Amino acid sequence: MSHDEFPTDRPAVVTCGLPYANGDLHVGHLRTYVDGDALSRALRRIGQQTAFVCGSDMHGTPVAVNAAEEGVEPREFALRYHEAYAETFPQFNVEFDNYGHTDDETNTELTQEFVRSWVENDHVFEKEIEVAWDTEQDQPLPDRFVEGTCPYCGEQARGDECDEGCQRHLEPGEIEDPVSTITGNPAEYRTREHKFLRLSDFQEYLQGFLDRVEGTDNAKNQPREWIEGELQDLCITRDMDWGIDYPGDEGETEDLVLYVWVDAPIEYVASTKQYTERVGADTYDWEDVWKLDGEARHGTDWDESWTDDGGEIIHVIGRDIIQHHAVFWPSMLRGAGYNEPRSILATGFVGIDGNALSTSRNRAVWADEYLDAGFHPDLFRYYIATGAGLETDVDFSWDRFQERVNGELVGNVGNFIYRSLLFAERNYGGTPEADVSDDVRERIEESLDEFEEAVRAYDVRTLAEVATDLSNYGNEYIQRNEPWNLVDDDPDRAEQVIRDCVQLAKAVAVVMQPVLPGKAERLWGQLSEEGSVADVSLDTALEAPPASFEEPEELFTQVEDDHIEDLNEELQERIEEASEESEDGNEEAADADDDDDEAATADLEPLVEERIGFEDFEGIDMRVGEIVSAEPVPDADKLLRLEVDIGHEVRQVVAGLAQLHEIDDLPGTRVILLANMEKADLFGIESNGMVLAAGDEADLLTTHEDAPLGTRVQ
Repeated sequence: MSHDEFPTDRPAVVTCGLPYANGDLHVGHLRTYVDGDALSRALRRIGQQTAFVCGSDMHGTPVAVNAAEEGVEPREFALRYHEAYAETFPQFNVEFDNYGHTDDETNTELTQEFVRSWVENDHVFEKEIEVAWDTEQDQPLPDRFVEGTCPYCGEQARGDECDEGCQRHLEPGEIEDPVSTITGNPAEYRTREHKFLRLSDFQEYLQGFLDRVEGTDNAKNQPREWIEGELQDLCITRDMDWGIDYPGDEGETEDLVLYVWVDAPIEYVASTKQYTERVGADTYDWEDVWKLDGEARHGTDWDESWTDDGGEIIHVIGRDIIQHHAVFWPSMLRGAGYNEPRSILATGFVGIDGNALSTSRNRAVWADEYLDAGFHPDLFRYYIATGAGLETDVDFSWDRFQERVNGELVGNVGNFIYRSLLFAERNYGGTPEADVSDDVRERIEESLDEFEEAVRAYDVRTLAEVATDLSNYGNEYIQRNEPWNLVDDDPDRAEQVIRDCVQLAKAVAVVMQPVLPGKAERLWGQLSEEGSVADVSLDTALEAPPASFEEPEELFTQVEDDHIEDLNEELQERIEEASEESEDGNEEAADADDDDDEAATADLEPLVEERIGFEDFEGIDMRVGEIVSAEPVPDADKLLRLEVDIGHEVRQVVAGLAQLHEIDDLPGTRVILLANMEKADLFGIESNGMVLAAGDEADLLTTHEDAPLGTRVQ
């Protein structure tokens, strides 16, 4: 791995978190794969050798539980979803170079090789632990066969993760007040022998890794709290029979399989290896990406240090699995002598109509539902890629989908392309015989620079917006010059304007391809260009288009009101039906089915569409503060009078926290204060600022580290 600017002379691999083979895909799942696919295509566009790989996660207790409920074997159950995923992804133009699964021979062999390497390097130990046990069924309860209370935050939690609270990974035996999900009865703890990966061996290494890893801020910063102090070792075995066998001596590890989060990330390596086996090592060598050279693997202190070796590994994941990819996975790689990730990109969640996505309540837009609605996959790709920055939540609504498609794709990109090419074909039979003007050439070059910068910053949103911005420029250009009025009066000038517009159209095809691959290919064909737009380099945008082409067809079609009304009605009916089922007494079962939802977050308000500029943001003065005192405001049930120290001075602030926080607990609390808020008079008390909080529960915003009071938030 290097930290050289892309493109590098090393091969790259882009992976996405494995979809769990346990249910249908919805728009929340698809966000990660669309972003990964777009980034892979963009890397290739700038000349970076890149493979895009993934696979289905076939193992784990939810698969075993649901398969048993259907009366089928776990493998049969999981393969059904695996095959459905492999069919669905291409329908959204998500095109993996290889898509495998964790139960195939390649992953099984590699996983067991990894574990043997850990054992040989003395990173694995055995110890007795407390395992939840269902006394009625007389069986152990691994992972999601048990639920209870998180020992860290007190929220309801699954056996392997506090999904409703602090998001921490939980080891077997940690969950308090365990209950069997099989019988619903209280479980008891019994002692069992299990294998552990000694993560404490990698603590110093992980601290360095988090300093140099690239990617989203949440993926780089969130794991730091998990590796501070004593790093908890990882139990790598489970008491069940569905999974990859622990590669120990016969009889030593009877009835133990490897924890699903051991073999799942190793599928990234296995899938890359399968790609090499298909295309040949001369085309793409998986070992150049994943393996370190002999000296790096077997040096005396290789497990604490970093080596500039191997290829460029880029992980695109959901933010709920950051710990697995930024703590467990680098340790697993280092312990086996493999290369480390260059970057980890953790995406935000997807909400539905301002609410959290919930599969149990059918508050979801399913992948099949979108396709059945007859929309082109690129419309969804564009909407999801431009909805927010990579690590920010995106809200999906059919109304906003219609608005964005009709306004930005139909009214902007499609309008410019169609009017330009139609005028060119009807008046000149294709591309006019004129040189591109200096201004237009410079504008295209600016767009290509923006594209490259976006790739290097892993900025998928800007990648999508480069094409729409260039089209917007084209619309302004053609409107300003009015070539239809120049054809008779100034034919040379008319020819120049349309020549520029055709060149802009070609450039749009080149830069739009990573996010809108199907539409870009269609535009490429309308220009009568040879080959595929997927295979050209970025600078092809400045090469002359073909001299002749046929009359174009419109790239994008208006999304009609009645179609959206029907889709909204169908979604609302489903939500209401699911809610009625919950009210009839099935809520507990419904909640259990929400294990893999991204609905652990609160309901989301729709994003504000109107943007502010950087200068506007610069005018917002937010400061780190600390509440010095808090007291109720007379005759106001919800208001408190706070004194907040912001370094420069102590401010008096009135805030609606009385019914949401214990007043005595507030003094000493770090907060963020909007310091240049206009003063207000509330119940006769002057309020000089605003304390920032999130959601209906007034979750007070604070800082991760101890920034000095008065530090400005930027």
